[in-house]
Amino acid sequence: MNPQKRREIFRRFQAANPSPTTELEYGSPFELLVAVVLSAQATDKSVNLATRKLFPATPEKIVKLGVAGLEECIKSIGLFRTKAKNVVGLSEILIRDHSGKVPWDREALESLPGVGRKTANVVLNTAFGQPTVAVDTHIFRVANRTGLAPGKDVLSVEEKLLKFTPPEYLQNAHHWLILHGRYVCLARKPGCPECVIRDLCEFKGKTRRDV
Repeated sequence: MNPQKRREIFRRFQAANPSPTTELEYGSPFELLVAVVLSAQATDKSVNLATRKLFPATPEKIVKLGVAGLEECIKSIGLFRTKAKNVVGLSEILIRDHSGKVPWDREALESLPGVGRKTANVVLNTAFGQPTVAVDTHIFRVANRTGLAPGKDVLSVEEKLLKFTPPEYLQNAHHWLILHGRYVCLARKPGCPECVIRDLCEFKGKTRRDV
């Protein structure tokens, strides 16, 4: 895919949604971190339902709640026992090593329990405004299907998106691509007739409008 086509793709995404953001509900960088950790293999909707009972939250509140108390709050989410241990553990580390604040750098974030590269990228981008791209299943699919940034694994897709996305669009690219994959470029049957980048997409199996 040539640079002009990539730029036009993001221009159209911006025109359709000038201020995209995560669908996770949060009120602070810490709450965002917790929500993203909880969202692994779970929907944003299910996480929001659980965190409405938990937020507002601070590391101190989570530690006081303890693993058993947190499990009770998030038991509707998949893998809630492991996630509760991770969230209490990362809260303890934030209090001990970071004065209760979420760190701004990737290495420190990825040292926290339950925080991998994707989670760190979401926090760095959404909470701290860094131009990172967290490649989830939606972005991986869209990047490969459209030809925007094809790659065999999430890291190669991330590296290509960082390299080829026009700088002025990089801050919001993560959100545009996730939302596009979640609501339009679906896994089983992409919504090509409603797609704003249909004519730019290089997917050969485009769907047609049902008659």
